[in-house]
Amino acid sequence: MNLPKLPIGKGIEWLEDWLTTYFGPFFDLIHAVIGGMVDGIDAALTFLPAIVLTVIIAALAYWIGKWRMALFAVIGLLLIDNLGLWDPSMQSLALVLTASLLAVLIGVPVGVFCAQSKTVQNIVTPILDFMQTMPAFVYLLPAVSFFSLGVVPGVIASIIFAIPPTIRLTNLGIRQVSPELVEAADAFGSTASQKLFKLQLPIAMPTIMAGINQTIMLSLSMVVISSMIGAQGVGAYVYRAVSQAKTGAGFEAGIAIVIIAILLDRLTQKLVKPKQ
Repeated sequence: MNLPKLPIGKGIEWLEDWLTTYFGPFFDLIHAVIGGMVDGIDAALTFLPAIVLTVIIAALAYWIGKWRMALFAVIGLLLIDNLGLWDPSMQSLALVLTASLLAVLIGVPVGVFCAQSKTVQNIVTPILDFMQTMPAFVYLLPAVSFFSLGVVPGVIASIIFAIPPTIRLTNLGIRQVSPELVEAADAFGSTASQKLFKLQLPIAMPTIMAGINQTIMLSLSMVVISSMIGAQGVGAYVYRAVSQAKTGAGFEAGIAIVIIAILLDRLTQKLVKPKQ
């Protein structure tokens, strides 16, 4: 005897239609805000000539890291410009920075709440498990339904896919703060906010930054996937090369993504590590 199929798919589609009908203006507002953020960051990145921005990023890399990092930034960014991928790379970087910034702004407070409340942690943890195990392509479907095609649904899907590490490691970092230090802060009459901002967050910062680093990397991994729903950038070059079987063009676009990934990874790591 076969049991009847549970109408999970139909229920999801009904919920999608209901949200679209009754929360359309809210989604339009989110679309306008995120679209404006991406356009603003993209305009800022492309306002200066490529060589000027390369020098600025190299100087930042030298200040945060060391001369090897600065040298890699110069060589890598000049190579991207030489390949004719500067503008699409900046478009992809704008998408990644927007998604990462929003993921951090949402993820760090949620992680703090999880650290302060066992109940919140028990509720959030299964949701994070679901978000991390669901195939990334699935997130594109509701994102397109709510926000149409373009860069905005790509940012939304990137946030959902990339936010769990920030939440998990913020929670972990705060929970790993020595109970003796917390008791000492309580003994000196520290308020909850003073204890959080002056003790727990500073001590947990290396762990939190590791989560932010992973969030940035996961956002970057969504660049190519987002191109499938109309997001422009270097990911669109990869997707076009795959669909047209152009190995060389795909490899060039892949190199640009790798260079951006290494720069973002090393720079965020060096923010909480001393120069060597």
